[in-house]
Amino acid sequence: MMKLGVGFIAAGAALTAFGQETTQVQLYGLVGAYVAKSERSGGPAAVTQLGHGGLTTSYWGVRGTEALGSGYKAIFALESFFQTDTGGMGRNATDPLFSRNAYVGFEGGFGKLTFGRQTNPTYVNMGTLSPFGVSVVFSPLVLQSFIGTYNGALVGDTVWNNTIQYTMPRIAGLGGSVMYGLGEVAGGPGTANIGLHANYVNGNFGAAFSAQRFRTPVTAPLTQQDAYLLGATYDFKVVKLYGSVVKTDASGTTNDTRTYDVGVRIPVSKSGALLAEWAHTKRTRAGVPDNERHTGSVGYDYFLSKRTDVYAVYSRDRQTGFGSTGTIGMGVRHTF
Repeated sequence: MMKLGVGFIAAGAALTAFGQETTQVQLYGLVGAYVAKSERSGGPAAVTQLGHGGLTTSYWGVRGTEALGSGYKAIFALESFFQTDTGGMGRNATDPLFSRNAYVGFEGGFGKLTFGRQTNPTYVNMGTLSPFGVSVVFSPLVLQSFIGTYNGALVGDTVWNNTIQYTMPRIAGLGGSVMYGLGEVAGGPGTANIGLHANYVNGNFGAAFSAQRFRTPVTAPLTQQDAYLLGATYDFKVVKLYGSVVKTDASGTTNDTRTYDVGVRIPVSKSGALLAEWAHTKRTRAGVPDNERHTGSVGYDYFLSKRTDVYAVYSRDRQTGFGSTGTIGMGVRHTF
């Protein structure tokens, strides 16, 4: 996902005892839409739709920084998902106004410390391990991990509320973060979510790791889920390879999953690339037979310019006890 913005210097910068303080504010976002005939295995009959997002969920945001001196900055970001097809706010009717991110914090040589509603780094790391990125429509890895209608393996959203996150400065290609989500449960000080994340880039090689404990909100008999993501990529220039494993273990009940995912990105021109990915998830639950799901996607992505691309994707989905179904879609993205 490209992150380009049009920046401007905010008016009204005040002259203080620390000198001329300049606040920099940036408006940015992504607008996407797609047309698809969609059907998932075990789901309702196929539907033809104009959807919002596609390869990337549409959003807009405002972020800013203010120099505090000695290399330190105050930072903030307010980001909102929106629905291109209807103009509605959020990904759905339950999303808050600033559903993608809403945080404030500090940044400097020590790294970054932020407070608020923040994107789950497990989801961010997952996007680096899929040729379809963070797509909640076409990426088999993301579909089988976060989307409930695909028996999503991970409990919780791609965004966490009430979080404190520390992000370390990147050192020799290694980056990482710790996120702590306060449970805010009366009488339950230990009811909280936590995530540990790392990613590494060295030349053509990339790797990512995430471990998260999710406790709130969960529905009984589930009391906690531990989840782990590990994967790597290697870019041979003529082809980029992706591979990852996701493992979840539940407490309070038996509801465990194992996901294996592989993918490729093949440049076929300076502006276009062929994408392909397959994911398999096996779920073990108490008292019911194991469920297995296979989802594969093949697509072509072509950039008309630095900030605008068009794409076409075909997906195939099958789960235990149901027939195989297909989804075909075409879409466009524009960043600003």
